[in-house]
Amino acid sequence: MSHQYPYQRPALATDIVVFAVDAADLKVMLIRRGIAPFENEWALPGGFVRIDESVEAAANRALKEETGLRDVFLEQLFTFGDVDRDPSTRVVSVAYFALVNVAGRWCAAGTDAKQAAWFSISDVPQLAFDHRIILDKSYRRLQDKLRYQPIGFELLPEKFPLRALQHVYEVVLDRRLDKRNFRKKILSYDFVVSTDEAEQNVAHRAAQLFRFDKKKYDRWTKKGLNFEL
Repeated sequence: MSHQYPYQRPALATDIVVFAVDAADLKVMLIRRGIAPFENEWALPGGFVRIDESVEAAANRALKEETGLRDVFLEQLFTFGDVDRDPSTRVVSVAYFALVNVAGRWCAAGTDAKQAAWFSISDVPQLAFDHRIILDKSYRRLQDKLRYQPIGFELLPEKFPLRALQHVYEVVLDRRLDKRNFRKKILSYDFVVSTDEAEQNVAHRAAQLFRFDKKKYDRWTKKGLNFEL
């Protein structure tokens, strides 16, 4: 006979903050809710955890169902459990942040989302629930991690010019970086590898392309790595 706990059970959910970088600035993916509460308002993608799935699996499923995004970098952020964070019932949410290369990533709303769209981090509308708090905490985590771990590569295509990598750091950290010092620092690590290829079909002078070597990076982390710029 299975044991039954004599306690009420709060619902468990996930919320996902999806970041991307385009030619202009840092973007975040939002969905327009199609159901109450907060129907027609903007929110982070997410959903309830099913009884037969892990929290991370639920996050990946909700992201795919509500935005069409799949196979993205996903990292657990924090658990949000204020008693009144959802007006309909008691909900505890495990938040994640995700990083994607926006090029070729189309979004398509589904399930209880009417619309999915990218917003500039500087022009985010009012959000449902406590999602503004979750977004702000995710943004701070992204900025912090970028200083000591090269997760910025997740926001780029497989091959990229150093100009694009510097752009990622500038828009995420919200400050200008000296071109010479940035390149000197980046190229001092052997996990930023030249591909001996150049950009194609560009109006300006074609730049050399590089790639991120994760195996070499893993060796660096064992020795100790300071990625501060």
